[in-house]
Amino acid sequence: MTSSGTNPTAGEPSWNAAWELLLPAAAAPARQRGRALQSALRDAVRTGRLAAGTRLPSSRELAADLGVSRGLVTEAYEQLTAEGYLRSDRGAGTWVGDAARAAVRGARDLAPRTPGAVVDFRPGTPDLSLFPRAAWAAAHKSVLTRLPHHALGYPDPRGLPQLRTMLAALLTRRRGVVADPEHLVVCSGVAQAMTLLGFVLHGHGLRTVGTEDPGSPEHAPLFAAAGLTMTELPLDDEGLATGPLAASGVRAVVTTPAHQFPTGIAYSAQRRAELLGWARAVDGLIVEDDYDGDFRYDRAPVGALQGLDPERVAYTGSVSKSLAPGLRLGWLVVPSRLVEEVVERKRTMDLGNPALDQALLADFIDRGGYDRQLRRCQRAYRERRDTLVGALAEHFPGAEVSGIAAGLHIIARLPERYGPERRFLERAAGAGVAVRPLADYRVAHSEDYGVRLVLGYAHLAPSDITRGVRLMAGAAVN
Repeated sequence: MTSSGTNPTAGEPSWNAAWELLLPAAAAPARQRGRALQSALRDAVRTGRLAAGTRLPSSRELAADLGVSRGLVTEAYEQLTAEGYLRSDRGAGTWVGDAARAAVRGARDLAPRTPGAVVDFRPGTPDLSLFPRAAWAAAHKSVLTRLPHHALGYPDPRGLPQLRTMLAALLTRRRGVVADPEHLVVCSGVAQAMTLLGFVLHGHGLRTVGTEDPGSPEHAPLFAAAGLTMTELPLDDEGLATGPLAASGVRAVVTTPAHQFPTGIAYSAQRRAELLGWARAVDGLIVEDDYDGDFRYDRAPVGALQGLDPERVAYTGSVSKSLAPGLRLGWLVVPSRLVEEVVERKRTMDLGNPALDQALLADFIDRGGYDRQLRRCQRAYRERRDTLVGALAEHFPGAEVSGIAAGLHIIARLPERYGPERRFLERAAGAGVAVRPLADYRVAHSEDYGVRLVLGYAHLAPSDITRGVRLMAGAAVN
């Protein structure tokens, strides 16, 4: 190498260790050579292969070493000096600057997983293999062909008008929702709907929101992001107990009345009426999370609470259970008095959901694909629920399954001989079976629950359900 042989410097060892990294750049196609050389130099500085304070060879010397034009090296030096990777002192040469630091390499996957589980009964996940790939791909191609250019601009923060119209008709027909497209906001799932409402309620002076106990542990951090705390309120056999609700002083409460999570009960007609009476009396708001309202297996689903009083109930749902949670598409039907504030918060949060995804879902609903998907999922999930109930009866005699025949999970109470619960859970985990106890969803823990499990089944094949129950039973008696 010319420079190291004729002009040794204090930085020479570092340069000798790094200069060969530039050779592939010199061998790049002519049109790409300049960019490749700049990229190789940047990487050498970032990673420390060229340490701060290292003096670089002159442009003439490096060009000769690499077999490229001097102008190419001069341009690279000038560009990296402008960016701060190098510094150049007039008459003193070019040096590696000290501004660059190595970036953290690698991309972690933080998606929820249960490593090492043979069978995972944790609730909340649909069968992602049922996603209608062929129909979705056909809709994608059709939408791209027909979508006007202007539709690819920033969308209405509420959502594309055609999707809001389709969703309003769907929710009215299937869930009995009073859904005006002007009051419907397309969201990134129920999670964003809760966060939007949290910010708006905070702006109205609220600092606490009621939630069901037991209930979803996801609600608390979502409202906490908006500066609100949660007040846990007990359930009875008919739904949220209205006595403790009235005594709590809250003016907003999150509920799952069609199929309570996780207990699996449906609110009685009397309790629904009492809940609405409370909201009217305190000028309050009920947030209805209809997370799996379409999945009822013994009869037609009970209609949404929102249909009884759309000015006292904010209704939210998503395609996370019917299609896939990774789509991040949901909806929020807002009382008229809150619409403008919710829409403005949605606009400042993300400027609206991706237009292409919205157009695709609208087309999928319009062509009947969504109804077909729901029927397909209902058949599969009904079979899996029956399989799980049958397996529990066979392998855990005396086990009780509570809640209505609906949704994607059941509550199973095992006979006392399988307790205590902590030992049962340890043995199940040792057998490779992941389960969650009902106690995980309760704030007011008690010692008299026995072994009560929240068992998700929608994402498991019938053979895996049977295998998982058999493994738990084997571990429990060993």
